[in-house]
Amino acid sequence: MNHTRPLRAIAADIRADWKKVYFGAEPYLAAMEQLNKITDNYGADSARSIVAYFLVNATTWKGATARQVKAELKAMAK
Repeated sequence: MNHTRPLRAIAADIRADWKKVYFGAEPYLAAMEQLNKITDNYGADSARSIVAYFLVNATTWKGATARQVKAELKAMAK
């Protein structure tokens, strides 16, 4: 898959599916809502690091959507 979705679109899917976002993941999800590409920056942080920190804090998010989205984010962050 050559085309990657904007991070803000992925964040919208996460918000729609993950009803009670873990407090540790919230600031990273909020940052992702402001980003388009994995090469973008949010303040002093790279989108790549924000995605990595989100994934570390998203272990309580379960289900088919969670698995699909986490795999998509991991592939983007490589």
